[in-house]
Amino acid sequence: MDRDHGPRVRVPEQRAPEEPGAADSLRFTVLGPVRAWRGAESLPSGSPQQRALLAALLLREGRTATAGELIDAFWGEDPPSQALATIRTYASRLRKILGQDTLVSEAGGYALRIGRGALDLTLAQDLAAAAEKARAGGNRLQARTLINKVLGLWDGEALASVPGPYAENQRTRLEEWRLQLTEARLDLDLEVGSHAEAVSELTALTAAHPLRERLRELLMVALYRSGRQAEALAVYADTRRLLSEELGVDPRPELAQLQQRILRADEELARPADEPAPAAAPLKPAQLPATVPDFTGRDSFVRDLGAQLASAEGSVMAVSALAGIGGVGKTTLAVHVAHQARPHFPDGQLYVDLQGAGARAAEPETVLGSFLRALGTAESAIPGTLDERAALYRSTLDGRRILVLLDNAHDAAQIRPLLPGTPGCAALVTSRVRMVDLAGAHLVDLDVMSPDEALQLFTRIVGAERVGAEREAALDVVAACGFLPLAIRIAASRLAARRTWTVSVLAAKLADERRRLDELQAGDLAVKATFELGYGQLEPAQARAFRLLGLADGPDISLAAAAALLNLEPHTAEDLLEALVDTSLLESAAPGRYRYHDLVRLYARACAERDEQPPVERELALSRLLDFYLATAAGVYALERPADRLVDHLEPTDHPGLTFGNRQAALDWLYTEAGPLLACVRRSSEPSTLRRGVDLLWAALDLGESGANAKQYETAAIALLEAARTSGDRRSEVRALVTLADVHHTSGRFDQAEQEAESVMILVEADQDPLPACWASNARGIMALYQSRHDDGERYFNQAIDNFRSIQDRPGEASALCNLSRIHLATGRTESAVALAEEGTAVYDSMGHALRSANGRYALGMALTQSGRFAEASERLLEALDVFRASRQRLWEGMTLFRLAEVDLTAGNATDAAVKAEQALTALRGIGGEWRRGNVLTVLGRSLAQIGQFGRAEVCWREALGIYDALGSQEAAEVRSLLSSAASASPSPS
Repeated sequence: MDRDHGPRVRVPEQRAPEEPGAADSLRFTVLGPVRAWRGAESLPSGSPQQRALLAALLLREGRTATAGELIDAFWGEDPPSQALATIRTYASRLRKILGQDTLVSEAGGYALRIGRGALDLTLAQDLAAAAEKARAGGNRLQARTLINKVLGLWDGEALASVPGPYAENQRTRLEEWRLQLTEARLDLDLEVGSHAEAVSELTALTAAHPLRERLRELLMVALYRSGRQAEALAVYADTRRLLSEELGVDPRPELAQLQQRILRADEELARPADEPAPAAAPLKPAQLPATVPDFTGRDSFVRDLGAQLASAEGSVMAVSALAGIGGVGKTTLAVHVAHQARPHFPDGQLYVDLQGAGARAAEPETVLGSFLRALGTAESAIPGTLDERAALYRSTLDGRRILVLLDNAHDAAQIRPLLPGTPGCAALVTSRVRMVDLAGAHLVDLDVMSPDEALQLFTRIVGAERVGAEREAALDVVAACGFLPLAIRIAASRLAARRTWTVSVLAAKLADERRRLDELQAGDLAVKATFELGYGQLEPAQARAFRLLGLADGPDISLAAAAALLNLEPHTAEDLLEALVDTSLLESAAPGRYRYHDLVRLYARACAERDEQPPVERELALSRLLDFYLATAAGVYALERPADRLVDHLEPTDHPGLTFGNRQAALDWLYTEAGPLLACVRRSSEPSTLRRGVDLLWAALDLGESGANAKQYETAAIALLEAARTSGDRRSEVRALVTLADVHHTSGRFDQAEQEAESVMILVEADQDPLPACWASNARGIMALYQSRHDDGERYFNQAIDNFRSIQDRPGEASALCNLSRIHLATGRTESAVALAEEGTAVYDSMGHALRSANGRYALGMALTQSGRFAEASERLLEALDVFRASRQRLWEGMTLFRLAEVDLTAGNATDAAVKAEQALTALRGIGGEWRRGNVLTVLGRSLAQIGQFGRAEVCWREALGIYDALGSQEAAEVRSLLSSAASASPSPS
């Protein structure tokens, strides 16, 4: 396969006709039904024969068609006796419709005079030519976009229902061109790294065109680049067998050469061609923060670090690690040096704040995902585990010269996976601790500034004229700052913003030790003293906001949450927060969102412990924040699940939350606030907040079920479960178990989910807290269903139905009914399974319960499939799929695609089944657990076998068998049977 150029699409011959203005408003289509419009008005095209005449003239693109040519086009070698008269009749009718100046008679024939842009085919030809030009110029993304536009012009079969031999020949020509365009676009997909997304489309195309070797070649490359080497080789084996049986020939040499490259695990083949990436995923990242314009001093450090980074052009990777106390200027120096070193790293610079000084440092796997995206790796190609991401990261950097700035690291263990590890690259690390255990690193200890450097920095910010007039006072100021750059910058910025102050006024303020802690020269307390300079200048309301905001955990805080914590109106809170931003004590992360530097947050908390009076105000502030999150999350839950009784069984709140006008806005809030919300949950482990914290976790269960925040959600659930057990709060323990079991279920850990649900049933006091009792019966039934314990499952679901009815929880009852439907389905009671699913879905629909109605349709679709009502099953499942996608429920999106694949497979549409199974695998990546993945692979294998791709089918089944064997699942027997049947049916090798 030619990775640089790929196949070239031959654009059909073009000819530019005249473009008289009278016909400018006419538009025609032949890439589908033959149709005509004048402006927005659809024109009648007449009988099939009349459309055949119109099509024949349109396809000549302005050239005259003689009467003889038209007769041949209509009837071939056997025209009727009145053929010429018939042609004239149709021409007369078309002239009345299109106008005298459009359909003209000349030289014994007819011609159409229309503008070039009036016909969809000529537009397609122009776009295809532009795509070819863009590709030849190396702009693959533009070429891909243009070809997609060309393919989008088709509306079904070209010249649909147009009779005659000429139309049939043109249909064949245009369909071949369409296939060539599709192959070219797929080749471009592979070149820009969209190989995983291309697999499902290529699977369907190879089934529809089994002898088209180019499609097989593209499928092999897509599978190989997706890490599916065995399936790629199986495609070759299937192709070789098919060509031998059908045509008695071997695959073309290019296909055989591709097989050999895959067998050799050719690394060049595994990498897409170089391509300028869109802004969302630049192949040449430039992520360095801006360097400060008033950078001062540090000359020896700049020279030393610059020399170390320049050495990366040699044979080893350069790693330099800066260490020092907070506020000493590590980041400022590192960013300045990195900008100066950019010419040594022409392939880009990566940057990340690792939040190492905070309570929750950045996870290396999360950082690697961000880096890989910045380097142009497609989202679907990013693996799930830390080791796999680190390996792909190093491979991606191989051969490039990239500088990586790892700011604010926690320890060496955090950054080791983030180091490039290849010659030509370099890493610059900043941290509060010395990286003595980082092998081969050049260690730099950064101390405070010299008095001269400190004064120089102060002068650049305040101005030479003001400092020159009061030099001694300026020296007193920088000395009071402990020569710490951050402290100097804060003091100087405040002075620069107050033109009526003199330097002596500022020096006098700083001389007061009550406002400048004695710990200024004592280890870490120097950081605290530095921040005291800015904090001491705040107005009382600003200082209170600074102290209390520091109590909140999480990566940032929204304006609405901050207003709740401070017990202020949003506009008042915003004024205070913006004032804090001006003093550099707070950062504006985005419009309406704020964050502390991690060291400033620690200092703010120390201030709250020291200054907040009465002390209970700290607890009240966090309580208000918890109330805000709980009330808002409960509102999101109620909007997403109308009439669900959970909101009636949550702890009451004293402070309101936000309200939303629609589900989309509510979900946007929930997922945007996931980090701060879950951090608030983790902080709510004290007895006074524990129950609300657990209820917040339950109300925000979408965060656990969606997969995007499942890990953080599970961590919070475990923390609150331990707190509940420690404090002896049985109600909180039961509810924490409910949330934890839900996470285990979503992740495919069914045994653990069963244990948690069983514990709920043992511990719950149904008369005091009925909802967990109802939920536990339902959950245990689900686990029994998955484990094929159908009698147990039926008993649990019937118990759940009775429990939900006893508390008049109609959505809960509907859930249990739909789940019971699946037990009936599994035990052969198809008719009652359909009835139960319909009953549950009707309950959901009556309440406007969109998300849970989708769950009902999911169950109903399964039952209808087994009943042989395939069209209805597909309709219900597609309705569910739309809702799951809109609700960002990746697990259920993937499972619904899986069920649709089952419908297609059972109905005999194996190609469609394979496509949907491939889509299900993509949706379920990293969520749902291995058992669900095994089920999808089994169905994918069945689909592939039915379309003749036996080698790929066996690969899928063997992977599924490995999963089932590891889990001890009974499905292993079925897959062994499939493999056995496949082995006995396979033809002997020639």
